Amino acid sequence: MGSISRTLPVPGLAEFGIGFKYVEEAIAVRNRVLGRIARAATTTDPALRQRLLTFVFVGAGFAGVEAFAETEDMAKAALRDYPEISRGELRFVMVEATGRILPEMGPDMGEYAAEEMQRRGMTIYRETFLDSCIDGHVKLSNGEEFEADTVVWTAGVKPAPVLSSSDLPLGPKGHINTLPTLQVADDDGRVVEGVWAAGDNAQIPDLTKEQPAWCAPSAQHAVRQARHLGANLARHLEGGELREYKHKNLGMVASLGLNKGVANTLGIKMRGWPAWFMHRTYHLMQIPTFNRKARIALDWTAAVFFRRDLVSMGRLHSPRRAFEEAASS
Repeated sequence: MGSISRTLPVPGLAEFGIGFKYVEEAIAVRNRVLGRIARAATTTDPALRQRLLTFVFVGAGFAGVEAFAETEDMAKAALRDYPEISRGELRFVMVEATGRILPEMGPDMGEYAAEEMQRRGMTIYRETFLDSCIDGHVKLSNGEEFEADTVVWTAGVKPAPVLSSSDLPLGPKGHINTLPTLQVADDDGRVVEGVWAAGDNAQIPDLTKEQPAWCAPSAQHAVRQARHLGANLARHLEGGELREYKHKNLGMVASLGLNKGVANTLGIKMRGWPAWFMHRTYHLMQIPTFNRKARIALDWTAAVFFRRDLVSMGRLHSPRRAFEEAASS
C-alpha cells in the first residue's frame, strides 16, 4: 500500500500545508511557486509581496533537502522573466527539528549541503519546530514569526493507517513485523501462514548491520524486496528453501539544484557537478523500460542546452473551473 506522510497536530498545517510525497504534490508545489512569483511581480503592496515570495519547507531529510534546493533553483531561474523582482527578495526557509541536515549521508555531506544552501541565501533553522502556520502566519519554536504563502511539509513518512485496524502483528512504530525471508511473523518469530510483506509498511531486519536494525523505507530497498518476495513466493510454492533478504546499500545521492549535488557511493564522496551527474545517472538506471529511459535521457540532454521550462499550469488542479465559470455567466 505504501506509506503516508507523517504529520503532527500543528495548528493550520492540515488546512494550509502542502505535502511532497507524490508526483501530484510536486507538480502542485511547482505551480504554486511559479504562480506566487507571477503575482508578486504585479502587486504594489510590499507586505503581500514579501508573503508571496516566502517559501517554508519543514524537514531536512532527503525529500526535504531536494525539494528545498531544487525549488529555490527553479525560482531563481524564473526571475529572468520578472525583472521587477530581485533575487534578494526570494526567501526560502527550512525548519528542521534535529541538529542535522541529510542525516542519512553522514555529518560531512550534511554540513556541505547546509553550507551550499546557505551560501545561496537560503535560511536553515535547526533544532526548531513549526509551532503554527494558521492562514500562512508562521510561528517557530525559536520565536521567529513571519508571513508565508507556501508551507511544504516533508518531515518523513509513516505506515498506512489501515494496518492498525488489521490483525497483523505490528512493530513499535506500526510496521508489519517481518522476517528476513519477507514472511510476516509474530513477536515470537512464529510465521503467519500465507502472509508476506515488503516495502515501506514492513519492518524487515537489515542483515548488513548489527542487529537490531531495520531496512530504511527507501525505493532502493523496496524495489529489491519486491523482486526477492516474488522469488521467495515461487520457491515456497515449489517446496524450495527460502532465502533471506540482504542488500548492502550502494550509497546515497541527493540533488541540490541544477548541476549541484552531494553523493556518497561505495564509500566515495562527491560534491557539485559530479555528484549531480551521479544522481541523474542512478535514477535513470532505475526507470523501467528502455522506452522511458530513452525519452527521459533525451529530455535531460536537451535541458543542458536550453533554458528550463518555467510555465505554470495552475488550472491543472481544477480543470473544470473555467468551463463552470463560462457556463454560469
